[in-house]
Amino acid sequence: MDQITQIIAVLGVFLYWLILGGVATRIVIKRRSVGVSFSWLLIIYFLPFVGVIAYLLFGELHLGKARSSRSKAMYKPYADWFSALYQHNAHQPERQSDYASSISKLCDVQLNIPSLTANELVLQQTPEQILNSIISDINHAETLIDMEFYIWHPGGLADEVAIALINASNRGVSVKLLLDAAGSRLFFKSSWPSKMRNAGINVVAALKVSPLRMFFRRMDLRLHRKIVVIDNTVGYTGSMNLVDPKCFKQSDGVGEWIDIMVRITGPVVPVMNTVSAWDWEVETNERILPDMPPEAHCTDTSSLVQAIPSGPGMPEEVIHQVLLQSLYQAEHKIIITTPYFVPSEQLLDALVTASLRGVDVNIIIPRKNDSTMVKWASSSFFTELLAAGVTIHQFNGGLLHTKSVLIDEEHCLIGTVNMDMRSLWLNFELTLAVDDVKFAARLGQLVQAYMDDSDILTDEEWQQRPMYKRFIEQVFYLFSPLL
Repeated sequence: MDQITQIIAVLGVFLYWLILGGVATRIVIKRRSVGVSFSWLLIIYFLPFVGVIAYLLFGELHLGKARSSRSKAMYKPYADWFSALYQHNAHQPERQSDYASSISKLCDVQLNIPSLTANELVLQQTPEQILNSIISDINHAETLIDMEFYIWHPGGLADEVAIALINASNRGVSVKLLLDAAGSRLFFKSSWPSKMRNAGINVVAALKVSPLRMFFRRMDLRLHRKIVVIDNTVGYTGSMNLVDPKCFKQSDGVGEWIDIMVRITGPVVPVMNTVSAWDWEVETNERILPDMPPEAHCTDTSSLVQAIPSGPGMPEEVIHQVLLQSLYQAEHKIIITTPYFVPSEQLLDALVTASLRGVDVNIIIPRKNDSTMVKWASSSFFTELLAAGVTIHQFNGGLLHTKSVLIDEEHCLIGTVNMDMRSLWLNFELTLAVDDVKFAARLGQLVQAYMDDSDILTDEEWQQRPMYKRFIEQVFYLFSPLL
């Protein structure tokens, strides 16, 4: 009996090391960044069994068999739709600045989506302004309303948006609402979904989470886009979820969330609507491609905009590539706002190099963060950044959730993307590259207000932190590529 037990134990150990070796080999041959591969190798070797299971569940980008099949079948019709935009009169590459030209060429190759001019952009920066504007546009909707958000949290002005949608549906407007199942779980537990469905609104939970699904799809894959499109003519995107900050996460001790949205009219709105239609079809298998934008007319206030979606089924790391290209092009000043700062090796190198070659690099992050892991991982990069002369601003006015990059006060990126690997590699995201000095100036005024309400972290102050914090930072640094 003892001999049989020993044989079983030896076979078990051999089988485990065989599985471990197989997973380790797969991690290496995937040819991701060294940091990501190293972090996973640490996990699978230092957390027996648990590490292997974690990698199988979260280590690779599994969209799921049904969604993957749909995505492949969707490529051609959506590619044809986007390709037609190159013949649209709003595609005027001769109007692009040097900043926009290189990004546009990258997106031409990677996404086959052109930049378009003749867009009118309004930067909105308070919850009241944003939500009341959305409500007003919903109240004037005539044919369709398409909305998708990571989080819809009931309460306050968010409920007023829900009432406006119900009223719109009751007067004959087609309303589709796509919400991330995990991010909006409290919404789906509330009475609002049934009220909306009773009014004829098509409410869908994207990427549902359940124990059974974890064997067929990566569970932490999330729909992180924030898109509102009304009548295919008015659009919104930015960092704000469908929440009233006065009613959202009040017990977290980080203050109210600070966000921005951009209200858009012009030919880029149907592009945003087509991105939303892609997400809808991936989830529901229902194709509703929007109409092409009508002929456009430029004005003195028009902006040239490149829409840049990312996520499973789309070219990998496209927003990461655009962000790197923007940093490489900077000549004078970079201002980044992000709630979650866990950069890739390439982004860290681009920021350090920009500062060393004389660019004024500024990073604005919230002083208090709702994610302890991100807080420690983010801190692990400060020493290198400060040594290179990067200025780190710690915002005091709440949880700064705005996601923006301003380059030389002339060109900007604005949208849903955090500066972490989850946003840049995993989630469904949307960024707008705006090539307009006037709009960049308005964003510049806003981020300057953020900096005015921040404390600058000095290198002297940073060097005085206790040893235990340095140790914790290094531990989280090892796993930062996975956060």
